[in-house]
Amino acid sequence: MTASELTIILDTIRGLPEETEVVEFKEAKEGYHFDKIGKYFSALSNEANLKGKPHAWLVFGIENKRHRIVGSRYRSSRKHLDSLKGEIANKTTNRITFIEIHELATADGRVVMFQIPAAPKGLPVAYEGHYYGRDGEELSPLNLEEIERIRSQANADDWSAAIIDDAGMDDLDEQAIAIARANFKSKFSDKAAEVDSWDAVTFLNKAKLAIKGKITRTAIILLGKEESEHFIGPAEAKIRWLLKDSRGNDKDYLIAGCPLLLAVDKIYANIRNSKYRYLKDGTLFPEEIDQYEPFTIREAINNCIAHQDYSLGGRINVVEMEDQLIFTNLGSFIPSDVESVVRDNAPEEHYRNRFLSTAMFNLKMVDTAGGGIRKMFNFQRQRFFPLPDYDLSEQRVKVTITGKVLDIEYARILARNLELSLEEIMLLDKVQKKIPLSKAEEKHLKAHKLIEGRRPNFFLSKNMSQVTGQKAVYSKNKAFEKAYYLDLIMKSIEEHRFLERKDVDELLWGKLPDWMDDKQKKIKINDLLSELRKLGKIRNSGSRRKSAWVINW
Repeated sequence: MTASELTIILDTIRGLPEETEVVEFKEAKEGYHFDKIGKYFSALSNEANLKGKPHAWLVFGIENKRHRIVGSRYRSSRKHLDSLKGEIANKTTNRITFIEIHELATADGRVVMFQIPAAPKGLPVAYEGHYYGRDGEELSPLNLEEIERIRSQANADDWSAAIIDDAGMDDLDEQAIAIARANFKSKFSDKAAEVDSWDAVTFLNKAKLAIKGKITRTAIILLGKEESEHFIGPAEAKIRWLLKDSRGNDKDYLIAGCPLLLAVDKIYANIRNSKYRYLKDGTLFPEEIDQYEPFTIREAINNCIAHQDYSLGGRINVVEMEDQLIFTNLGSFIPSDVESVVRDNAPEEHYRNRFLSTAMFNLKMVDTAGGGIRKMFNFQRQRFFPLPDYDLSEQRVKVTITGKVLDIEYARILARNLELSLEEIMLLDKVQKKIPLSKAEEKHLKAHKLIEGRRPNFFLSKNMSQVTGQKAVYSKNKAFEKAYYLDLIMKSIEEHRFLERKDVDELLWGKLPDWMDDKQKKIKINDLLSELRKLGKIRNSGSRRKSAWVINW
């Protein structure tokens, strides 16, 4: 938005007689507590949904009662301001974050305007697992009626169940119908004889592909002829497979459209599921397995079909790398998070495309009994491969399946020799991949003595490192006592009469914990030199630009 557009918006909301459920003013002259921002994000997002607004506003630099501009210095660096988007995303449902964070310079001071998206239909937004709302001007928990009102939107507006009046049986693919019928009989074997007596229309009704003989969008997506895709326009029913080499260059591709029931097999046939070899425990003979479990590939593709937000008009993508498969579909992840899906191992209460999901279940394409994703995790665990990675940012779901062992010793012990649940392995997998933990996850792992360190730089605990053969890694992550570093600096200065800053950096750099980045290491060394100076043990006999640290005799 331009400055003039922001000024008009600011003047409009400042002109309101009082704060509304979708506008919140804060002075925030110097700073503001991060958790409060998160709670207001959840509350304003949910209230915008309930009020039918596209977004809400949290505004810093405005006095609450009379709406005077007082100016705010909150995160005055643009870089630090933008980093708030990721910080909030790490704590919210499906990594939903600000549409944009605007800065507006006025004659009375700087104003920061946080533009917060309305909660997606059917999906209330939580902050750290809790739903917030507004009671007048007060921040409060979102009440049960409001939560259910948002959740019911998913059922009330099922895109996939819409009837297409102009479509008929001639618009469906005969081969797809035949395979659908065979899959239905296999799924419900007790009805096989009865299914043979059904005509095509009866079968479509029973399989939840048609409604009272009327063709639905679901029927076109799964069984429609290639030329029938226009019935669901501007939506697309296409899957694109893309093969890339080790440098990320495109090598081959395939685009498969309606009917998607058949397209899944076409995409699957193009994926090079090479053999992978590795040594199992106690043998010198290599184990040979497929790089990817076939169930995992099909489940991932079919999940993309079932959960794609077709109203966004995009394609489903399957990208094949040398040792990874990446699946993406548009739309937010309807469950609260992947961990809860795996942990609960039960059907979801809400679906974006309930009619489509039911039909796919009836045709043996997906497992709506709730175990499909958990099976994918268990297959990776049994192979000692990294667990599936889910990226839920940017209004899409991206699933990465790795087809090789990254650390065979670590994987074997986690999967076999330690009495860890799949949920605990998932959390340790996040630690290894440097994915942020929630407070509850952190508390659980620390209580069971599985990790050490400070947020966000956790690492495997001493006991875990010993049994997983990562003693050296643990020692590199575990800092020495501060006295060790101070003594090392003093002894080195005594030996060489003086040390420049580059000498001190070189002395300590490799001895500081591996979890520290370059900036953190510089700060740590600054603090150590500062402490010795304040204690009167050393002094800088050089300049600020070129220090020369000597013993302060």
